Amino acid sequence: MSNTTQQSTIKPSALALLPLGVFLSLFIGVGTYLTMQGVDFAFYQLPAPVAALPAIVIALLLSKEKLNKAIEQFLRGVGHSDIIAMCMIYLLAGAFAAVAKATGGVDATVNLGLSMIPASMILPGIFVISAFIATAMGTSMGTIAAVAPVALGLAQAAGMDVALTAGVVLSGAMFGDNLSIISDTTIASTRSQGCQMKDKFRENIRIALPAAIVAILVFAFSSTVTEVPAASDIEWLKVLPYITILVLAVSGLNVFVVLGIGILLAGGIGLVSVDDYSLSTYAKDIYAGFGNMQEIFLLSMLIGGISELMRQQGGLAYLTQMISRIIRVFSKDHSQGQNLRASEFGIAGLVGLTNVCTANNTVAIIVSGGVARELAEENGVTPRRSASLLDIFSCVVQGVLPYGAQALLLGSVFGLSPLEVVSHSYYCFFLAIAAVIAVLLKHPNRQLANA
Repeated sequence: MSNTTQQSTIKPSALALLPLGVFLSLFIGVGTYLTMQGVDFAFYQLPAPVAALPAIVIALLLSKEKLNKAIEQFLRGVGHSDIIAMCMIYLLAGAFAAVAKATGGVDATVNLGLSMIPASMILPGIFVISAFIATAMGTSMGTIAAVAPVALGLAQAAGMDVALTAGVVLSGAMFGDNLSIISDTTIASTRSQGCQMKDKFRENIRIALPAAIVAILVFAFSSTVTEVPAASDIEWLKVLPYITILVLAVSGLNVFVVLGIGILLAGGIGLVSVDDYSLSTYAKDIYAGFGNMQEIFLLSMLIGGISELMRQQGGLAYLTQMISRIIRVFSKDHSQGQNLRASEFGIAGLVGLTNVCTANNTVAIIVSGGVARELAEENGVTPRRSASLLDIFSCVVQGVLPYGAQALLLGSVFGLSPLEVVSHSYYCFFLAIAAVIAVLLKHPNRQLANA
């Protein structure tokens, strides 16, 4: 039985959304209060899984079923096959990132990019480096941590605008985070919408690539560098794991196999090329990578359980009904093309607003993914299209949030206000424009041909 059929048998209820409201209120309330107190990374002081616990209690209390039955429903959501698959991929992605970084892969990849940048193209070059690493690593935060110190040194040595340079790093990191096959946003969006990662990538790149080209042109005209700091010798062997997983992932190979090969290759290279890198160190790095994914791993499971309770109690049915009414208001001619556009804007608005509240693009996708899938199925939006829109608009919002982790980290490294950083995140602005244009120009019957 399809989700739409199941949902239609459940009476819509606004009250069932209360647990989600509690979760978001805790997340926003604590973050806002700590921000006013001047606490660094205020929106990340309360771990999201902890903020989800009161929401779980309320969801159980709201259930009309007996407690044991309600708990069974919660556990069914936690153990949903999509949630478990998502969590396993998180673990493997975290392990690969940790091993590759420990064995020098990140530094080698940054150095490769620096050695290939023409003197007059330093800012576009930094964008390309950040974009490549983020695409290969699947994490904007990891990319920023790796590239930001190097980019700051380049900016200071070449007399560039440091705020603009920080915006270039953020732009490249968000480009890769949005497109990467192993990004947690890609994992969450494709799993929640039920589509293949390669299909989402192909849909996504049609929108992201034009935005990236425009951003590169802007950065090129803004680049006034006459001399690039010298790079050291290129270590091609250490770059190999990143190139390998990128090629394998884009070719459509199963993501579990891709990540497994990446972990083995990065570890093997570390064992033969890095002094004092042993099997014991390799094992510890893998486990450290698992630990790095602990928060999003736990949150995915808990949100899965809350979502199932809300679905059973009519919360998702209410949201779908409410957004469908809004869509109908903007689709007065009832044409297929107008319905598609309204639905896609509805999906974009849903994930964007959720992202503003949570300051975490992956969380926003996890929270809004179920409703987005209902909207897509009801109005004929293909899974690849809905997954692409979820990822694009969550990354757009995340890349312009001054209280997002990416802007906070860059502000800390560059010694800038996060507002200065996001004001130069040109790629995110261009991506939003490109996505809106793509929705407006989409042919009414194209989704049927691509289904």
